[in-house]
Amino acid sequence: MTEIIRILMADDHTLFRDGMRALFGTLPDTELVGEAANGSEAVTLSEELQPDVVLMDIQMPELNGVEATRQIVQTSPHIGVIIVTMFEDDDSVFAAMRAGARGYVLKGADQEEMLRAIRAVSRGEALFGPTIAARLTSFFSNSSSHAATAFPNLTDREREVLNLLAQGLNNQDIASRLVISVKTARNHVSNIFSKLQVVDRVQAIIRARDAGMG
Repeated sequence: MTEIIRILMADDHTLFRDGMRALFGTLPDTELVGEAANGSEAVTLSEELQPDVVLMDIQMPELNGVEATRQIVQTSPHIGVIIVTMFEDDDSVFAAMRAGARGYVLKGADQEEMLRAIRAVSRGEALFGPTIAARLTSFFSNSSSHAATAFPNLTDREREVLNLLAQGLNNQDIASRLVISVKTARNHVSNIFSKLQVVDRVQAIIRARDAGMG
């Protein structure tokens, strides 16, 4: 038996909602359980309906899609949010990722790409459209290269730790993320301080973020 993917759509454009509603009506494995015309409604309906996937526009009245995504993921982390927007700039993409979105698809995408993202995210995976994926690959490639150039005396593992430091993680969080002991994480942080010639986390974070990390 086909498992039905329950979808909530949040978009202030009626024509877009009409088109997506028509699409889901033709598919055996999707069900549109709700529609929101602004970010606040998206948050409320997500809590009430507990959909599997939320399709979220970025620019909406009352509450933008990024903040709505953050609130939904905080209260219901099992809900997969896919950003569906016309914006493909780095700021929008990374703001959405930081908020907890597990997918990012441009509104010009074809139906197959949209459905691929919905089905992947409903299974707990993350999926970004080809255009966005290429931008992410380029960004992280450049960031890694920049960080390696900026901190050639750090090991790869120390750069990983420094990147997590720059994200504001403490030693316990770093240990959990990298699956190492807290003592090992603490030693890495101490080595980083010594090699960067900084006296505390704040100075290390500033150096890291100046190099494009975090």
